[in-house]
Amino acid sequence: MTTTPGVAAPPSAEQVTTALSSVLDPEIHRPITDLGMVKNVEVAGDGAVLVEVYLTIAGCPLRDTITRDVTAAVSKLPGVSQVKVDLDVMSEEQRKELQTKLRGGRPEPEIPFAKPTSLTRVYAIASGKGGVGKSSVTVNLAAALAAGGQRVGVLDADIYGHSVPRMLGVSGRPTKVEQMIMPPAAHGVSVISIGMFTPGNTPVVWRGPMLHRALQQFLAEVFWGDLDVLLMDLPPGTGDVAISVAQLVPSAELIVVTTPQVASSEVAERAGAISVQTHQRIVGVIENMSAFSCPHCGEPVELFGSGGGQVVADALTRLTGAEVPVLGQVPLDVRLREGGDEGVPLVLSDPSSPAAEQLTRIADELGSRARSLAGRSLGLTPA
Repeated sequence: MTTTPGVAAPPSAEQVTTALSSVLDPEIHRPITDLGMVKNVEVAGDGAVLVEVYLTIAGCPLRDTITRDVTAAVSKLPGVSQVKVDLDVMSEEQRKELQTKLRGGRPEPEIPFAKPTSLTRVYAIASGKGGVGKSSVTVNLAAALAAGGQRVGVLDADIYGHSVPRMLGVSGRPTKVEQMIMPPAAHGVSVISIGMFTPGNTPVVWRGPMLHRALQQFLAEVFWGDLDVLLMDLPPGTGDVAISVAQLVPSAELIVVTTPQVASSEVAERAGAISVQTHQRIVGVIENMSAFSCPHCGEPVELFGSGGGQVVADALTRLTGAEVPVLGQVPLDVRLREGGDEGVPLVLSDPSSPAAEQLTRIADELGSRARSLAGRSLGLTPA
């Protein structure tokens, strides 16, 4: 091969493949070279490069993203004059191989967070009743954790009242690779919800066994990747889903959300008390809708009373025999609601606001906690 003096020689196919290792599948977040998605690479003498890529499914919604990222990665190589990307679709056998690879060679689905070796911190966000802002707290904690560099997932386990996708601004739908589900993401947070599988605003009319099965599928058949933190937004109360979470992910720890008023705190206490029967640890209590500053005089106004969070924490401490702290008091801020409607959590839209600062502080504390060694095998053998 001859080249013009001063002009770089075309790269080899191996060099192109190496460059492609920097391209991540936008849903699986692994290099396309590791996933068997690079079908073929050809380099012409004039520096034109053809890259053939397998998509996991026909009509992949992120095909344009893959094409753009492949083109950008290869174009950086010296001697490349142009890049052409041709897309193909994996066969059923190739998808099964990918599925097995993603599961670490395990053909059958299992819940990774239930394994003794899992290092993912799982927090189940609970409340005694609806209307206390539990989902708002969940999405803001998730966004704050992700903004702090944590790998975060949210499972919207509130099957009947699912709202997390809207509140996080998730518009995409999950993609299936054989029996594996790739969750969409927003603000760096992977999200799965039953609302992604129902048409329009159709209500979910299920009883206990169906709820358990849905939760099991979301935990076992969704490819969450290597998460630092998984937040589970539970439905209000102490029903089937709360019991199923304890059965499916015994290591999940509870966070109880309440408001300052006494009536709410009494109900929230019952939601936390389920931990005695399920043998789960309570991380703490978050008091939401605490006092807000009057826009005219700046004085704090306690619309919902005061002290409810501490009342719940004290009651659960007595009940469980372990210290249950108040993790924080989140001031009442109408922008928390507005952020949920717009799909941009307050911790991102106005991180310096008092409510956002409080939520970020709680997220920092949760993200820095090491997983308990209780119940885990340390791999020690007698000498």
